[in-house]
Amino acid sequence: MATEAPARGGYLDILRAPHAARLLAGTLVGRLPNGVGPIALTLFVRDQGGSYTLAGGLIAAYGVATAVGQPLLGRAVDLKGQPRVQLPAAVLSALGMALLALTGIGHLGLAYVAVVVAGLFTPPLEGGLRALWPSVLGREDRVHRAYAMDAVAQEVMFTVGPLLLTLLVSLWSPAAALLVINLLGVLGALAVVLSEPSRTWRSAPREAHWLGALRSPGLLALLGSFFFVGLALGSITVAAVAYADDRGTPSVYGWLMAALGLGALVGGVTYGARQWSGAPERRLRVLVLLLAVCYLPLVLTPGPVAMAALAALAGVFLAPVLACAFIVVDRHAPRGTVTEAFSWLVTTFGVGSALGSAAAGPAVELAGTVAGFAVAGAGGLAALLVLLATGRVLHVPVAPETPGAEPRHAVGAGAPTSVHTEKNTH
Repeated sequence: MATEAPARGGYLDILRAPHAARLLAGTLVGRLPNGVGPIALTLFVRDQGGSYTLAGGLIAAYGVATAVGQPLLGRAVDLKGQPRVQLPAAVLSALGMALLALTGIGHLGLAYVAVVVAGLFTPPLEGGLRALWPSVLGREDRVHRAYAMDAVAQEVMFTVGPLLLTLLVSLWSPAAALLVINLLGVLGALAVVLSEPSRTWRSAPREAHWLGALRSPGLLALLGSFFFVGLALGSITVAAVAYADDRGTPSVYGWLMAALGLGALVGGVTYGARQWSGAPERRLRVLVLLLAVCYLPLVLTPGPVAMAALAALAGVFLAPVLACAFIVVDRHAPRGTVTEAFSWLVTTFGVGSALGSAAAGPAVELAGTVAGFAVAGAGGLAALLVLLATGRVLHVPVAPETPGAEPRHAVGAGAPTSVHTEKNTH
């Protein structure tokens, strides 16, 4: 059930909060290299005469390395704070991509080392931002609305990012585009870690456990589903390049990716304009169902204009799925593991995306573009099946703190005395 959100709870109210706009903008710019990484790698490899299979392999290596690095760096942030981890990681990641841009794919071993370094040290800015929202915004309803705004803002990045990348490629080259995008990423991370909330934030005390956030069964169920959502999106990245090549117009690829992001942007704005009652876990199942249904028409592969419309439709429910998932993560993350928990979400999403790219490459070469988009449809349906199979586990969130207790996930200068998770109302 949804109700109209009060005007005072809108996105502008959140952006007017001290530091909020800077943190959001810095995080988005800092995440730009990772956000357009698969696209940039695909264009770079194709420009150098490499195959779709090689492009998929490098993307897979990059994604798996990111998947390994994100939870490790996220745990380091929870233990050591943000500035001591985020900025050095951003610099090392940029150096990895610079190595690839300057040496090319002539030495495959070196190319794989470069993308592994870039992925392994991708800074956990996404999880870090969500860890900061409680101390910056205070009230639970504002934090939840910030999650929705965060998802919308990501789609702005995924809409503008491919267009910016395409522009840089057309002005210079895919190699130059890699260098510029990663330089921007370092500048974005710098803007975040120099802010007061980032410098003063400390994670809540955590129980020592080698599994960390992964000891939560509900979080594991969510991660299983988002692996397949990532797989679907990763396959679309490669299949869209093949579609553009089939049409003989490489620029169509950028427009398809922009249309996908634009659809998610529209869906996210619509979703965030309302307040939602009921258990978010139940709502997430409905949203993933709609997401899966909208992936299926991509296999029709009509002309470019109609295909762009289908890509926009495929993106409509992505931002709502993400926004709802952020709340579910917050409800199921053990105390003191918030950055790590959100980083695990990024990790499973990245692993799924990498494997989706790796699967779509051979699928395209063996059976054509339609087969690449079929991987996306299968991924969406698998994500839904995981949520349906684990419904009972997901409806048992971590118990909220008692009134007046220290927040479960974050403390910092000006932080509220308590931030309660959304109650289960089913």
